[in-house]
Amino acid sequence: MSDKRSGSVALAGRPNVGKSTLLNALIGQKLSIVTPRPQTTRQRLIGLMQSPEAQVAFIDTPGLHLGQRRALNRAMNRTAAGALADADLVLFVLEALKWTDEDEAALARIRERARSVIAVVNKADRVRPRERLLPYLQQLGARHDFKAIVPISALKGHNLEQLRAVIVAALPVGEPMFPLDQITDRSVGFRIAETIREKLTLELVEELPYGVAVEIEQIEQQPDGRQEVSAVIWVDRVGHKPIVIGAGGTRLKRIGRAARLELNELLGARFHLTLWVKVREDWADDASALRQLGLE
Repeated sequence: MSDKRSGSVALAGRPNVGKSTLLNALIGQKLSIVTPRPQTTRQRLIGLMQSPEAQVAFIDTPGLHLGQRRALNRAMNRTAAGALADADLVLFVLEALKWTDEDEAALARIRERARSVIAVVNKADRVRPRERLLPYLQQLGARHDFKAIVPISALKGHNLEQLRAVIVAALPVGEPMFPLDQITDRSVGFRIAETIREKLTLELVEELPYGVAVEIEQIEQQPDGRQEVSAVIWVDRVGHKPIVIGAGGTRLKRIGRAARLELNELLGARFHLTLWVKVREDWADDASALRQLGLE
């Protein structure tokens, strides 16, 4: 009988604590997009860590947040909460030395739904002197009966081996849930759309609100092996369209070029992207639009 371990591990916490960066670091390649802007992650994504000892299905989730003004925000919170109930283990990701109302609310959700929880204190490398971290870890331990508390730096890769070992030890013995050569449950189309959205977010920074989404219309492989991709960038206000396009289309070209270069490297193929910007008023409050975009 095999003693290989297998299970699902949800990454949960408030927005902008580094959950997606952590997933990418644990997997060893970029699956989730990363920007400095909170609420970048909108949908759950599974990234698989394959090793001789275990198969771990990490579930990246949207940040659990208090503001639920729009239907999109409510859908993101439902997605995150649903992942907690489905997982064998939850990683509660926090930012070192910080505790906010949203951290408190996220832990309350986790208590309600999760079976087993490890606290992962990210950005611990920024704490100087190091001794300042100890009272924070003690206070955190008093908030919940965590299976373990592990300080790390997802960005720099500090202490990730210890975290992997703690995770694997906490999972049940069982057969792999996914093929051993699989790395994610998401399609190529999803990864293309997310890469375009990442470059949009990085380019626009604070110029545009959250009402931007990307939908893949068509992917065609050409005889020379190139992937021809046609994608729509949806904005929720008429006035946002020229902001995305830029003077003479220069901004849209920069976004397309940045996405194409990253996709060439990530997916090992040559891509050509044709991007269109279209308006769908208030799509983030439109249930049918959210379903169309896979957000509900």
